[in-house]
Amino acid sequence: MKPELHPDLKPLEFLLGEWEGAGVGGYPTIDSFRFGQEISFTHNGKPFLIYSSRTWLLDEDGNLGQPLAVETGYWRPQPNNEVEVTLAHPTGVVEIYIGTVAFNRVELRTDVVARTSSAKEVAAGHRLYGLIGEDLGWAYDMAAMGQSLQSHVSAQLKRVR
Repeated sequence: MKPELHPDLKPLEFLLGEWEGAGVGGYPTIDSFRFGQEISFTHNGKPFLIYSSRTWLLDEDGNLGQPLAVETGYWRPQPNNEVEVTLAHPTGVVEIYIGTVAFNRVELRTDVVARTSSAKEVAAGHRLYGLIGEDLGWAYDMAAMGQSLQSHVSAQLKRVR
């Protein structure tokens, strides 16, 4: 039985579903790359979205290769079209984002970044998510490894469910 959408989730409803596609990445400390991605936004009737993302390196022919990043978390709508997002990464980084929702678009900035002693240094992040026609586009700027906030990865995904 599918739970009813909590009314607080209405501004984020456009994100619901499973999305797949491809993107590009790069950063001064790594080589540029292409990746495949799966994102899922679900709910259980409570006032939050359940989020997960998995990425894989793409080879020259567009085939999935080695696994790359994984992240999971929760998107919590707040009054006045604001949203709080908590993300956990298996690399030892946890991020809390604060942002706004408007017209099928979400803009997020880190409020807190915490890491374990063995994790790479990540200082800040800025994320944009939005519909491009029927597709979900997103971009992530990152400040890490002594570098200032700058473009790291972006992708365009199609809803598959």
